[in-house]
Amino acid sequence: MRTTPISDQPVDRTGRWLASLTRWVLAHKRLVAVGWLALTLAGFYGATQVTDALNQNFTMPDSASTVTNERIVSRFGSGGATPPLVAVVTLPRGTTASAPAVRANLRALEQDLARAVPGARIASFGSTSERAYVSDDGRTTFAIVHPPSTATDDGGPSGNEINDATLARAEQAAASARVGGAKVRLTGAALLSREAPGQSGGPSFLNETLLAGVGALIVLVFVFASALALAPLLMAIVAIPVTLLAVWGLTALTEINLVVVFLVSLIGLGVAIDYALLIVMRWREERERGRSNEQAIVHAAGTAGRAVLFSGTTVAIGLLSALVLPVPFLRSMGYGGLLIPLASVAVALTLLPVVLATVGPVADARRLRRTDRAERHWAAWARLVIRNRVAAALGGAALLVALCIVAQGMLLGSPEARSLGGTGDPKAALEQLDRSGIGAAPLAPVDVLTPAARAADTAARMATVDGVRAASAPRGAWRADGQAVVEVLPRSDTNSQAGRKTIAAVRHAAAALPATTVGGATAQTIDFVDGVYGSFPLMLALISIVTFVLLARAFRSIVLPAKAIAMNLLSVFATWGVMTLIWQHGVGTELLFGVGPSGAVLSWAPVIVFAFLYGLSMDYEVFILARMREEYDRTGSTDEAVVRGMAGTGRLVTSAALIVFLAFASMATSGDTDLQVLATGLAAGVLIDALIVRSLLVPATVSWLRHWNWWMPEHGRRLLRLPAVTPAAES
Repeated sequence: MRTTPISDQPVDRTGRWLASLTRWVLAHKRLVAVGWLALTLAGFYGATQVTDALNQNFTMPDSASTVTNERIVSRFGSGGATPPLVAVVTLPRGTTASAPAVRANLRALEQDLARAVPGARIASFGSTSERAYVSDDGRTTFAIVHPPSTATDDGGPSGNEINDATLARAEQAAASARVGGAKVRLTGAALLSREAPGQSGGPSFLNETLLAGVGALIVLVFVFASALALAPLLMAIVAIPVTLLAVWGLTALTEINLVVVFLVSLIGLGVAIDYALLIVMRWREERERGRSNEQAIVHAAGTAGRAVLFSGTTVAIGLLSALVLPVPFLRSMGYGGLLIPLASVAVALTLLPVVLATVGPVADARRLRRTDRAERHWAAWARLVIRNRVAAALGGAALLVALCIVAQGMLLGSPEARSLGGTGDPKAALEQLDRSGIGAAPLAPVDVLTPAARAADTAARMATVDGVRAASAPRGAWRADGQAVVEVLPRSDTNSQAGRKTIAAVRHAAAALPATTVGGATAQTIDFVDGVYGSFPLMLALISIVTFVLLARAFRSIVLPAKAIAMNLLSVFATWGVMTLIWQHGVGTELLFGVGPSGAVLSWAPVIVFAFLYGLSMDYEVFILARMREEYDRTGSTDEAVVRGMAGTGRLVTSAALIVFLAFASMATSGDTDLQVLATGLAAGVLIDALIVRSLLVPATVSWLRHWNWWMPEHGRRLLRLPAVTPAAES
């Protein structure tokens, strides 16, 4: 076995540059500290201003359905992507909607709703005489209400939402009405979502960040067992407001979505602490080996700082890859996300050395326990994995592949109506529609824009489409400027798999009619999914190629980067499987969030989960493999490199993952379902990566591949301008 004294370890060009930077920082501590203090104070001011400069636009412009929805809103002042309200009544036995008195009551109901919601487009059997608004037995009927666009907000990740004042007036009008002596109940996506558990308050990024910060501090106190636990948290306190300041500046150049603030705050908390944690742990290790404080700082910067630099670059690329997606709000998350790791890296490489040089030894002096035991435990775990590397690799891979198979059945979109709401009138009205055979389609109808002169013919053609229960072509406010809206009602909830097939059939039929296009909320969701995930292979290729090149240079190998990318992709797709199980199939949602299965996964969540998890997973991969590479260069033994690498980074990676997990878990307390879906995916992904990939698959596969891990062909070495290295023989 070849060994090299610790003081003689080779340092590559990046490591030497970082060591030089650190020496400059230590020579100008006051200048660096004052500079970061000024940026932090400006950042706190920027954090108070940034939310007012952000938008909540979640649409995909220029898609066929978006264009149709915009035309509907511009001509009729309502509808489009905003789901309607539906007033439902089930008549007493022996009474049907065809009775003259019932029809008169329905017309009166329409008038009451029109007074309550001025400018709304309203239709029912009372005014249209169309059977589309009546169940087959004639006892259940409904009125559909499209509030004017002035009554809706650009309301969040799920699309446009009807404001509370409009909902209250409509509910009062329905509650005071009677049709055939029966009670009228009002329902709709807006009302059902409002009744869902945890939806009473909007999200507040400050509360979630503070909650995550408390959790992070608890973990750091356990890790360091000294006042040094405050150092990584201090780095996050600086990095987050500085990043928000940069986001605020970015709003002057491009549109930035409100979700970016949550991601900057919570991802920034985790990443900034991770980077500081890696450097501080290495600084402590070097001091225990006998180096002076300044020597330990410089050496930590040249080794752990190098891993931080490559990790931050990789995370930034993962987030920046969202720029290839054809949706402004996703691209804005790419812009905002790019700033998170860059600010965290800058803080870790410049401000942290100042803190360690001034108060580090004092803060770490009264340590409650040593770190040897944790390192011995991780070394023992690594040896156990090495002894059973084939079983460990195959077992871990089998579990991830099984979750990937589950992910293949993922349905992207909005929740089915039956998954929303509690036990009030909105839910009871939906159940009335289901029992009657009408189903949930009126809550998210398909809107077909067609020439007014052809409205009746278009409705008749749509009624014959497979999967369509009925189609209606109301008059009055439903026709304007030579155009008309035909309301198409499928037999299934349009947010279900069957409903999607029906919309596809409706679109096919509309394409054969002159000047006829299809809109509605679900059609817009389908176009969003097709546009985003149609561009996903390009995003995947871009991030894989750039990551491979960066890591090939960092690890001086082409096998380790290829394996790292494969494992990261497997980990992220397995996370999609967990999201499918939890949200689409309802595994654990009742326990965690008090809701049932939604029947679908939020359409934009998986691609954002991919971008962030890919970067964070590569963070941990770089932390571990960089240390293994260092130990291999020192010892020449792959197995020894695995053991020492896991001993040196196992506790660090686990603690870092726990901190990030707590940040995402705090996001799930926001009370917003969309953020809960995103937080679930991110938190599950971090656990999968830390427990299965980094603790099991990485040591098992590195040990299994042995000398092949470190292989770099000569032409690749020259292309990456790497120095020639004599291969070490395995012991």
